[in-house]
Amino acid sequence: MGRNEGMKVAVISDIHANLAALEAVLEDVDRWQPDVVVVNGDVINRGPQPRECWALIWERAQRAGWHLTIGNHEQYVLEHADARIPKQTPRFQIYYLAYWTYLRVKDVIEDIRALPFDVQIPLDSGQQGDVLYITHASPRHTRDGLYPDMSNEDILARMPTSVAAMCVAHTHRAFVRWLEGRVVVNAGAVGLPFDGDSRASYARCVCHRGHWNASIVRVPYDRKATERAFATTGFLDEAGPMAHLVLVELREARSQLYQWTVQYQQAVLEGELTLEESVRRFLAEEGIAYPLHV
Repeated sequence: MGRNEGMKVAVISDIHANLAALEAVLEDVDRWQPDVVVVNGDVINRGPQPRECWALIWERAQRAGWHLTIGNHEQYVLEHADARIPKQTPRFQIYYLAYWTYLRVKDVIEDIRALPFDVQIPLDSGQQGDVLYITHASPRHTRDGLYPDMSNEDILARMPTSVAAMCVAHTHRAFVRWLEGRVVVNAGAVGLPFDGDSRASYARCVCHRGHWNASIVRVPYDRKATERAFATTGFLDEAGPMAHLVLVELREARSQLYQWTVQYQQAVLEGELTLEESVRRFLAEEGIAYPLHV
């Protein structure tokens, strides 16, 4: 840690099995040369190359001491590892993306299961509060996301009182907010940004002379390579209709699965529509023909 630069922490998250985006971000991180790197959940699932992305991150964790946390998508994969979703049910089909992923990472599933919920990066100052707290969504749970338009009060209610800075992810929408002298940062997403900017994003957190600050970095990458991976890995053809919604997310840099859930999930669960019919209708409303092709 350089005396003039302060402590540098890179936080990357929501890779979602997008290898090309991950490789581009790692190149940028390596150039920045942080003191600490935290991979804040959702390395796998909702994308075509879960095994490759996990192997790359795990190698960095073992060789360079990178910290990892668990995300909700690792938890979705664990549900299949533990057979918590009965097969031949609409719910299993809805979450088939995670089953497709599980089949590709099942030999490392215990490493995934052991991921911690959060990480705290302290300074050596010994002063109370000189801590960067990092968790996937919020201290409440891995799906309790922080959004750019949330009120200061709602964000502060989710921030541990004993920390000077907090970094989260999950919503795929990056932001930095100052609240009562403390900084909150959402690192956005490496693999699937949802803010209309298709470039990968990650967070740089720096503590200089006892004060934390943060910024968001956007990194361009070869999205065509990721689209090709949808085809060459079998993800688009084998992982079910939801994989087509993920391809739209990649192309448009905005969420699709959440909106589908609000509009159609209950009808699928109750047997009123098949999953394929619901996805076809959902995409037709946006002028997109199903199935998609790469």
